[in-house]
Amino acid sequence: MTTTVPHTEEGKGGQDAHLPGPHPDAPGRLGRIVRGPAEDPRWVRPALWALLTATAALYLVGLSASGWANQFYSASVQAGTENWKAFFYGSSDSANFITVDKPPASLWAMGVSARIFGVNSWSVLAPQALEGVATVAVLYAAVRRRFSAGAGLIAGAVLALTPVAALAFRFNNPDALLALLLTVAGWAVLRAQEDARSRWLVLAGASLGFAFLTKSLQTFLVLPALGLTYLAFAPTGIWRRIRQLGLGLVTMVVCGGWWVALVQLTPAGDRPYIGGSQHNSFLELTFGYNGFGRLNGTEPGSVGEPGLDSWGGEMGLGRLFAPEFGGGIAWLLPAAFLLLAAGLWLTARAPRTDPVRAAFALWGLSLLTTFVTFSEMKGIFHPYYDVALAPYLAAVVGMGTVFLWERRSDPRVAAPLALVVLVSAGWSYVLLNRTPDWQPWLRYATVVGGVLAAAGLLAAVRVPARVLPTVAALGLAALMAGPAAYTLATASQSHEGSLPGAGPAAATTTSGGLAGASSSLITLLNGSDPGPRITSVLKKDAAEYTWIAAAIGSQNSAGYQLAARLPVMTLGGFNRSDPTPTLQQFEQYVSAGKIHYYIGGNTGEANDPSKQIDAWVTAHFPSTRIDGVALYDLTTTS
Repeated sequence: MTTTVPHTEEGKGGQDAHLPGPHPDAPGRLGRIVRGPAEDPRWVRPALWALLTATAALYLVGLSASGWANQFYSASVQAGTENWKAFFYGSSDSANFITVDKPPASLWAMGVSARIFGVNSWSVLAPQALEGVATVAVLYAAVRRRFSAGAGLIAGAVLALTPVAALAFRFNNPDALLALLLTVAGWAVLRAQEDARSRWLVLAGASLGFAFLTKSLQTFLVLPALGLTYLAFAPTGIWRRIRQLGLGLVTMVVCGGWWVALVQLTPAGDRPYIGGSQHNSFLELTFGYNGFGRLNGTEPGSVGEPGLDSWGGEMGLGRLFAPEFGGGIAWLLPAAFLLLAAGLWLTARAPRTDPVRAAFALWGLSLLTTFVTFSEMKGIFHPYYDVALAPYLAAVVGMGTVFLWERRSDPRVAAPLALVVLVSAGWSYVLLNRTPDWQPWLRYATVVGGVLAAAGLLAAVRVPARVLPTVAALGLAALMAGPAAYTLATASQSHEGSLPGAGPAAATTTSGGLAGASSSLITLLNGSDPGPRITSVLKKDAAEYTWIAAAIGSQNSAGYQLAARLPVMTLGGFNRSDPTPTLQQFEQYVSAGKIHYYIGGNTGEANDPSKQIDAWVTAHFPSTRIDGVALYDLTTTS
């Protein structure tokens, strides 16, 4: 493999001419050089297509085994296929009573698919799988452009074979689209850094804007990395850099703010209630429950204890290495940190606009800021959030391994590379040993392969050239065997509910961080599974009512809505703590004949607002037990 090295505004020749090891000359125009040789080796294009095809198969095959996956979002998709207003707002039901507790961009992608192919498990989940393939392709392009085809392929493979990525790209949470959009933003900023063209910053801003419409303030974790990289390394004057970043920022605000403005300017009576907020405000949802509340643990309406995340593991820099998270994301975190340090060290004396150092800075800073934030945040945090780290981790590993491999003849480089392999093999042993009865041979094989590869790297100067491919293969196997095995195990299982986990079944039983949680909390997070009898009863005379039923909690109502394909009113939102409807409002809906049934159960804690409604219904209306569920007819008083 060879590393492509572009000229820079301030450099005189190859950017790393001062570095040890081989490096190619870099003649010609910038655009052609950054894109690499005019003709790639014959194996490059087939290898890329093989990577993308294998990724598509990994994410798409057996996809429907997860059913509706997260019913909370699937029900909203179903509602959006019935009503365009529900599609626009991300309503939980087609009668537009309440929205989900996130912006709707990811629901739009699923909704379009469901409108084309019908509402079914595959049409809901396939967009996420295709977003995963697209993320791998974009990351390959970004890394390939600065380094080599081999580096791009390694980065793409690391991303595809990160267990939490396989989980997220086979599930219908918004994190899949978020990962794609943030990767596109990173690629666009690096394109802008090459020749200071504003259009790439506009593209980055647009990607970030729609990422905001996917998962709110989490998008902004990478803003320091993107902005500082361009500000520090772009080949133009400082004031032009500042103006260009301002243009990108304006684009981000426009692309992310148009929907927010429409929602905020629409009278509350003409739109659904904003789920997850306490005062029917998307801005409150953004900066509270989905924003700063996640950092300090004081999310309004959260079911957790303020300042203590009862379902996201212990806070601190070791959090993502702990059992709840390690199997999903931590396999190559030590390697990524070591490779990042080595890459920045080897490019320390490069010219200011050096594109290789800029790439290490952008992906590395994105990795570090996201890692530290996820480790220290006190609010609600779930293991599948870690998919946001996967593209950054994969980029650093792909860039770093090839960058050091090309300089392996220098002992100062060979030693860190050997250390990366040894540390990764040892850490894989630790992670695999957490499931000692699952593929026990693998942890020993990983260590043996890692030791042999490290020895070969340390003796790289004396090793015959024909042996080097074996050394490289052993090193990559030591890095990838553990995560690849966990990824295949993840893809072979079904995942349902609000807290899916990555890895083999033995590793996912407590992966949601819910050990010791109350049955009420567990019920809150899992969707309902209505039988055919109660579904048939709910559908009877449905045309006479706005909602065929009302149920407490979004996951509870979602199962009934998906079974009947008719609107079910959610009382209290996802956490059962949204103050809507009030008892008075609910009585008015019942009096007006808009709700047929009330589905009992799932009342939660004593302080939930919906508790009053449950008490009023049970005191005034008769119930019938069907399929083990208490069903109250709101059209007949007791």
